[in-house]
Amino acid sequence: MAQENAAFSPGPEEPPRRRGRQRYVEKDGRCNVQQGNVRETYRYLTDLFTTLVDLQWRLSLLFFVLAYALTWLFFGAIWWLIAYGRGDLEHLEDTAWTPCVNNLNGFVAAFLFSIETETTIGYGHRVITDQCPEGIVLLLLQAILGSMVNAFMVGCMFVKISQPNKRAATLVFSSHAVVSLRDGRLCLMFRVGDLRSSHIVEASIRAKLIRSRQTLEGEFIPLHQTDLSVGFDTGDDRLFLVSPLVISHEIDAASPFWEASRRALERDDFEIVVILEGMVEATGMTCQARSSYLVDEVLWGHRFTSVLTLEDGFYEVDYASFHETFEVPTPSCSARELAEAAARLDAHLYWSIPSRLDEKVEEEGAGEGAGEEAGEGAEQNGCLPPPESESKV
Repeated sequence: MAQENAAFSPGPEEPPRRRGRQRYVEKDGRCNVQQGNVRETYRYLTDLFTTLVDLQWRLSLLFFVLAYALTWLFFGAIWWLIAYGRGDLEHLEDTAWTPCVNNLNGFVAAFLFSIETETTIGYGHRVITDQCPEGIVLLLLQAILGSMVNAFMVGCMFVKISQPNKRAATLVFSSHAVVSLRDGRLCLMFRVGDLRSSHIVEASIRAKLIRSRQTLEGEFIPLHQTDLSVGFDTGDDRLFLVSPLVISHEIDAASPFWEASRRALERDDFEIVVILEGMVEATGMTCQARSSYLVDEVLWGHRFTSVLTLEDGFYEVDYASFHETFEVPTPSCSARELAEAAARLDAHLYWSIPSRLDEKVEEEGAGEGAGEEAGEGAEQNGCLPPPESESKV
């Protein structure tokens, strides 16, 4: 019966599963935010150049082709209407007739002449005559507008091709962040590296804590952003990114993790967004790389494996170990509790050292008093005559 009851009795309760947090910034740097219910869509047209640059490549190519094709068709139709209105199409075989455009015998020929005019090809078969003032005006308009369309579209494609977004793909962040001791203080650390030989100039690093909070008045602020100091005051946030670097955030009284222990950190819900900015050495354009760390990606009591070794005349970086960490002894208490324990230890040492010195002085004083008494007794026993006997002599 006991075995049957044990078989049917519920087992130990499983710990509640943690609900997966939606990332604010993906690991590859893409912001996981979509703009919805935007009613003032005309604002996109006020900055048409940026709108075209931000389009996806397939849409940009489609717009590029349509811009030229529609322009050629539009002016080709106008050339055909001029020829039709002047009666050039009815006097194709009349050698005495001076048309607006020689050898323009239909819409296809007008379309080809439009392409030749806008692209300045000039094959020489179809040419405009001096007996067509409306054609001369149209020729000037098409030349000017064609140059504007050409400059606009080529400029968009050039900016889109030269965007430094792909340069950010060779800037890598460690897959995990770690928490361990550095110089006796708890620090949150992550690693960054550059895979290319051409370096990032004026590189700087920032870190943001994304966590919802509620004010004292009861206002709920979703995805509240808090700065994590990574050396702005000391200049350590400006990087010379030649080899992988470990970026450290010291958990002090100004840190939002000041009172977070290991257990409290595991129960918390937050996201750390790291941003690396700098100029591409080859092009001089500004580049930005982003990544993020969720609670499950912060390892307490770990340290990064070294990836830099000294070879014969150079330093070698082993990126195979870039994401590797190893465990180190780390207290599980919060940084505040660790600082208080260190302060108590310092206070104990401060008060214990003077008391020990006082005891030593008292012992030395007692020893000197005993020595003087022993010396006086020895003199009185006949080693030296007392001073009174000398005066009598």
